[in-house]
Amino acid sequence: MNVQRINERLAALAADPVGFMKQRPEKRNAAGEVVEEPSAFDQAAIESRRYVTAADEVRKTLFAVEDGMVVHLEDVLPGRAPFESNDLAQNLADTVAHRTLAAMEAAGLTEAQLPESPWSDDYWAIYLGQLGKRYADPAFPRARDWQANHNYVLDKPAADIAASGDVEAINQLSPAEKYDLLVGDTGFTLTRYMWEQGKSYFDKNGEVETWMGICHGWAPASYMLPRPRRAVTVLAADGKTPITFFPADIKALASQLWARARMVSRFIGGRCNDKDPPVDDNGRPTSSRCFDTNPGTWHLSVVNQIGVAKRGFVMDVTYDYEVWNQPAFGYRYSHVNPIHNTHATLADAIVPIAEVPLDRFAKYRSPAAKYLCGIYMEMGYVVETAPRHAPEDGPEHDAIRWADYVYDLELDADLRIMGGEWHQQAHPDFLWTPPPGIKAITPADRFSPGAWQDTVPPVWRLGARNGSNQGLPLARVVEGLIERANRPVEG
Repeated sequence: MNVQRINERLAALAADPVGFMKQRPEKRNAAGEVVEEPSAFDQAAIESRRYVTAADEVRKTLFAVEDGMVVHLEDVLPGRAPFESNDLAQNLADTVAHRTLAAMEAAGLTEAQLPESPWSDDYWAIYLGQLGKRYADPAFPRARDWQANHNYVLDKPAADIAASGDVEAINQLSPAEKYDLLVGDTGFTLTRYMWEQGKSYFDKNGEVETWMGICHGWAPASYMLPRPRRAVTVLAADGKTPITFFPADIKALASQLWARARMVSRFIGGRCNDKDPPVDDNGRPTSSRCFDTNPGTWHLSVVNQIGVAKRGFVMDVTYDYEVWNQPAFGYRYSHVNPIHNTHATLADAIVPIAEVPLDRFAKYRSPAAKYLCGIYMEMGYVVETAPRHAPEDGPEHDAIRWADYVYDLELDADLRIMGGEWHQQAHPDFLWTPPPGIKAITPADRFSPGAWQDTVPPVWRLGARNGSNQGLPLARVVEGLIERANRPVEG
């Protein structure tokens, strides 16, 4: 970590803590260069902070099981930390092996990253037709207007393109069109489903908001499913037409499967739908609903999930109109002396709470907190990339971003992490992940026996068409494509 830059940022915090609290964290690429991500929200949505409620609309598609009962996220009672029942690290992390900073440091866990980054993918925006988008077709409009994009596809039907036998044109079809051809769906049910999602919004509002897509499907699929590393050429259901599924096509189908299939998720954090939550003189939200994930929970979750379990999670960052529902990749953190606001060793960073002068958050501290330790964390996560008509895919094509978060941790008499305070409003507020081993499947998968040889089995085709009515590609087909994409290269 760059100690000079850390100390410069901490000096800015000390000089103007309220101003620092309002800043959005800089985002940097793997080379350390500051980057500005294009936003999926238009300027009006940004100014109105529409992204706050937009993210909550996506959250409502997730659910968990608590005490044997299904709990939808809109039913989760919001609460502020420290450590409310919906804000416990063990509710997210596969294991919580370390609860003290000393144990984390002794285990070499002040930095860690996953063995391989989750794979980048598009968020398959609804206004572009979702998986009906012909991303490889240079003539596809890519217009802000949903109708213009749809008209282009209607004027050049996939059935006609397939019948032409033009291999290049067939390979430029959308992921949904290729899937429909693969499973012999002459009605192109999955493709029609994709475009109908935009039509419902267009007919009602005259437009389709640009933020809407399936990032909530891509984010978990990117680390729950293997990366499709190579293009796969398979036969359509007619047994004659070759179709090449590029890694981007397979990722799209995987993201759609995980966006639509119902599965259990673990989650921590509160829900805040306030676009402008009230704050105190320090700029800290005073609403218990908007405190979000406690820094102590955040720190325990990040270190134990990535550093110990070596598994990812999804960051839902509603503060930021650029980044939400992003798969985590890695972290690195330094200890900060809370009195001097400088980079420090762990021994110098842990300070008795009674010795911290002018603690801006004193009235929020837990009576059981005996020590404070500042933390400066750089968090790495994967962001979307435009789909590529490329024959191979690997981590070198993923887009990694790093953002800095500053917070302090409250420690009890035994130096166990028990809470904390954020020093910036712009922080991750909601974390979630499917448990290990969970698979996204469709109801039709249960009635699709047999194996896929040259063409998709007839019984699978029937199930696939039924699933497509609900926007669900058959998991056996998706996973079969991934398996083929990862077979060893012969010769």
